[in-house]
Amino acid sequence: MISVSILGIKENKLKNYIKLDNTNCDSIHIDIMDNKFVPNTNEYEEKYIFNKDIDIHLMVEDVNYYIDKYKYLNPKYITFHIEVKQDINKLINKIKDLGIKVGIAIKPNTDINLLKPYLKDIDLVLVMSVEPGFGGQFFIENSTNRINEIKKIKDDYNYSYIIEVDGGINDKTISKVSNASLKVVGSYITNSDYQEKINIIKDLDK
Repeated sequence: MISVSILGIKENKLKNYIKLDNTNCDSIHIDIMDNKFVPNTNEYEEKYIFNKDIDIHLMVEDVNYYIDKYKYLNPKYITFHIEVKQDINKLINKIKDLGIKVGIAIKPNTDINLLKPYLKDIDLVLVMSVEPGFGGQFFIENSTNRINEIKKIKDDYNYSYIIEVDGGINDKTISKVSNASLKVVGSYITNSDYQEKINIIKDLDK
């Protein structure tokens, strides 16, 4: 499945969001950044609410605040980072109480073992295959091993979470992340003809 990141759409946002919503991508990935957790700022300012499933990735310190701010979008998933200095279980429960599925993201150099206490309770693990904060980066090759390790844990314990990958995914790298069921693709699609690039990447993802 392909989730398109809108981070790279800088001009004519509303027009391009509607255009993207009318493609056959599987979901829309919205990155929220606070210039504290990562050295960049990005918020979703448009009034437009996508018809497709929305996948919100919070790269922020104050997760509670941003859950409250963006719950109106009725996302399928809200994902926050394992590295935040907050009570992880409370955040999981808060999102679940809103009827939203919970994801936890992990940076490229964070120990995967930190995820283990929470894997039975969440719906999604987001493996960052670049350092979070900026689009258009190159895929970190070791991400393949990390995805495979998280897939093995899932299979060994019969957990139900899906694996998502985000960062540097394009027609050259998608074959390296086959064990992730949800691939976030950004600039490869949004810097070109949306539907044409989605068709190419979906064909490669079969």
